[in-house]
Amino acid sequence: MSLCLSTVILPVRRWHDGGRDQWTRAEELGFHTAYTYDHLSWRTFRDGPWFGAVPTLTAAAAATGRLRLGTLVTSPNFRHPVTLAKELISLDDISGGRITLGIGAGGSGFDATALGQEPWTPRGRADRFAEFVPLLDRLLTEPVVSHAGTHYSADEVRNIPGCVQRPRLPFAVAATGPRGLALAARHGQAWVTTGDPKVSETGTPEQSRQAVRRQLEKLGEACATIGRDAAELDKVLLTGFTPDGGRPLESLDAFVDFAGRHAELGITQIAVHAPIPDSDFAADQTVFERIATEALGQLA
Repeated sequence: MSLCLSTVILPVRRWHDGGRDQWTRAEELGFHTAYTYDHLSWRTFRDGPWFGAVPTLTAAAAATGRLRLGTLVTSPNFRHPVTLAKELISLDDISGGRITLGIGAGGSGFDATALGQEPWTPRGRADRFAEFVPLLDRLLTEPVVSHAGTHYSADEVRNIPGCVQRPRLPFAVAATGPRGLALAARHGQAWVTTGDPKVSETGTPEQSRQAVRRQLEKLGEACATIGRDAAELDKVLLTGFTPDGGRPLESLDAFVDFAGRHAELGITQIAVHAPIPDSDFAADQTVFERIATEALGQLA
């Protein structure tokens, strides 16, 4: 697979006050996919504007015509596979088959307690994720589904006519542990990483790249276990969480160097955050747009 460039548009702007323009501009700039976070709120943005992922993507689908759209990522923290499947099928239909579901086990942030529950342990999140993904896969591919599980149930759920994309819309599975990588190998059309959080805190960019290399090796092993070629999966790096921080967006040359080094490891898609002033994702809009339109040409 050749390297492609995507963006992440956080849902912090009112649709008619700059929100719509971000999505149409992403299409004009030629990004492969424009993703958004599927959270109820997130970190330093908690006390500011934050809109829902599915309605935002629905509006973006109506405002664009070629751009792929998706979540990066959805998690079980406040989603149920039955209701999520219905929304995804509808969204895939409205977009004309341009939706990718980024999906992960979730964390211990605000989403984990927003519905009044105690936050799940890491094992509890992994257990739910291991049931959530296969059930969602069935709900998106089978017309009638019943399931009685430990954490989720479905009783003769109808999802007709199914997805526009066949057999269903693609899953981009965010995972680094063995159970998550096994889910990515079995159900994913793509795999997502933000690097190694432990290395990101105290490591160097080179150490981070080596950590990503090890993750890719483990993904390959998980695929080999079930007889799948790991080359079939897109490998997505969500930037902004490695020791490089925002440095790749400081200049076109810095990004080309960053992207080239990760492409050599086997990364096939790099997602960069659209600039948000006065935030962790602050960046020069002009540089961001040059990266979108010129970087891949320099890497070819």
